[in-house]
Amino acid sequence: MTDAAANPLLSPSPLPFDLPDYPRTRPEHYLPAFEQAFAAHRAEIEAIAASTEEPTFENTLVALERSGELLGRVARTFYTVSSADATAEIQEIDEQLAPLMAAHHDAVTLDARLYARVAAVHAQLNDLGLTGEDRYLVERTHREMTNAGAGLDEVDKTVLTELNQQLSVLTTTFEKNLLADTNELAVVFDDAAELDGLTDGELSAAARNAADRGLDGKFVVTLTLFTGHPYLSSLTSRASREKLMTASRSRGRRGNENDNRAVLTEIVRLRAERARVLGYDSHAAYVTADETAGSPEAVHALLRRLAVPAAENARQEQAALQEIIDRDGGGFDLAAHDWAFYTERVRAARYDLDRTALRPWFEAERVLVDGVFRAATDLYGITFTERPDLPAYHPEARVFEVRNEDGSHLGLYILDLYTRDSKRGGAWMNSILSQSALRGTAPIVVNNLNVPQPAPGSPTLLTLDEVTTLFHEFGHALHGLFATVTYPHFAGTAVFRDFVEFPSQVNEMWIFWPEILASYARHIDTDEPLPAEVVAKLRESEAFNQGFATSEYLAASWIDQAWHSLDVEDTASEIDVDSFEATALADIGLDNPAVPTRYSSTYFAHVFSGGYSAGYYSYIWSEVLDADTVEWFRENGGLTRANGDRFRDRLLGVGGAKDPLEAYRDFRGRDARIEPLLERRGLTG
Repeated sequence: MTDAAANPLLSPSPLPFDLPDYPRTRPEHYLPAFEQAFAAHRAEIEAIAASTEEPTFENTLVALERSGELLGRVARTFYTVSSADATAEIQEIDEQLAPLMAAHHDAVTLDARLYARVAAVHAQLNDLGLTGEDRYLVERTHREMTNAGAGLDEVDKTVLTELNQQLSVLTTTFEKNLLADTNELAVVFDDAAELDGLTDGELSAAARNAADRGLDGKFVVTLTLFTGHPYLSSLTSRASREKLMTASRSRGRRGNENDNRAVLTEIVRLRAERARVLGYDSHAAYVTADETAGSPEAVHALLRRLAVPAAENARQEQAALQEIIDRDGGGFDLAAHDWAFYTERVRAARYDLDRTALRPWFEAERVLVDGVFRAATDLYGITFTERPDLPAYHPEARVFEVRNEDGSHLGLYILDLYTRDSKRGGAWMNSILSQSALRGTAPIVVNNLNVPQPAPGSPTLLTLDEVTTLFHEFGHALHGLFATVTYPHFAGTAVFRDFVEFPSQVNEMWIFWPEILASYARHIDTDEPLPAEVVAKLRESEAFNQGFATSEYLAASWIDQAWHSLDVEDTASEIDVDSFEATALADIGLDNPAVPTRYSSTYFAHVFSGGYSAGYYSYIWSEVLDADTVEWFRENGGLTRANGDRFRDRLLGVGGAKDPLEAYRDFRGRDARIEPLLERRGLTG
């Protein structure tokens, strides 16, 4: 079905703001639309590459930016659905599509004629009088094509293309296996007593999950992407906590059809082989060469610097937790599934604080409207209006129109809050459409979370961690909304991977900003604000458990680096995943059984099916800039329109159209200092 009249993907959307016509789009529309979009893009590239005109900025670089509009539109429409509502039909399309997308990307990027034209423009760059975004477009396009292998001979290009196609299939398989195993391992409890400690809303969500699976009268707790489940801090039954943790850690390594061990080791092998073809010692060297870090050595130096004090802090926290167990006559050593529960006990004893009791103050709608949106309005002047007349890709996804202070249309924001079996784990932001002056487009951005959905009529009460996640992901959304560029190449969050987390982390600072907190953190029944003494205790206890939090994150970052620092010879023989992880964690001193890695390899979607391979370090790398920026806001009056305008204009609004560290220096007046990060995480001792 390729007729544009019958296939809504092949013609401009009739909906306002170019929102894709999801109500009319059916799974059978996608592959035909991709086929036509591939053909259209190939024709556009052929016209550029075969041109007999002398290569110029306009007829080569700008022409490249104009090409592929249909393919981009179809791809963003599909991949939004494949991540958030991956039915069996959509997963099958995704598997078929993966090698086709990889082959098409390589056909464009590795075209020798196209590369020669780009290289010719790049060679005369200093004579062209180009400045700003125009000049940077030439530099980045040439750099990215070179890094992708466009300068290789035809034999190596053939090898590279084959490797890329194999990897595209394997990463899709990894994601499919993980989703299936996560759903299969959802933990079934027969009796509500086993879930003692959960709130009524959490129990109703578990009962709803069970009913959806035909298990009326039982309770089902679905798994989060990361190792530690939020319910571990509340469940009073140690057996229930262990059951939940065991299920979480066993994903992708059970010897069944969803086992990811062979998949991930083959991904590692092929990535190492590809790196060698491209002239690098390892995949980590290949990735970091075109990031702000520059090299794996720079990443390893930072991770090792932080790991030693983090591990020591975690051991001190562990001793405090063991004291509680011993004092209660527990008669057991603290295990990984006990950590969160006894952390809350220590908080209660040391700070007279029970974080699990805070949920009535964090009703989801109020957090969104009076917290997340309110902070953005106060800082940037933008406003949000829900548009129930605009349909998204799923009935639970809500659409909001975003306007600038002067009333002009800025873009659309879509929030998809709740977990479901067809949605991949974790939380993320993606763009359905990005702003580009060249194409005359405005942004449409999406935030996905995985909050358990309570029974109808029950309020959605968030944990503090879920509040943090919402503010964090909205920081990505702001980046996607504010980026104001000419070329699609630099649109939205198209920045270096180890910079992209910076805006999202900065947005977390408004969670506890006094006027924002007072606005959204109000009791669901009484409308009383979160008591000032509780806020003070939360601040006082911020550094507690940072040893654990930093260690689990650094452990995952190091596992990512360890896998992707292997060269071809290292991957020639079979690798035992469990032994490899244990050796890697021991190497950096983060092999504490009570502090498991945030993601184990078999469910580490960020690096084996997402875009963070050899790049999971980027969160802590970006946090150096984040902590330094928070310091700047506090020094300059905090939540003011003037500060918001400066941050928007000099950082968020730049998109990828400028070197990110140069943009940061323009905003801050200097390079970032690491000291604020060390102080925040209690690593100065």
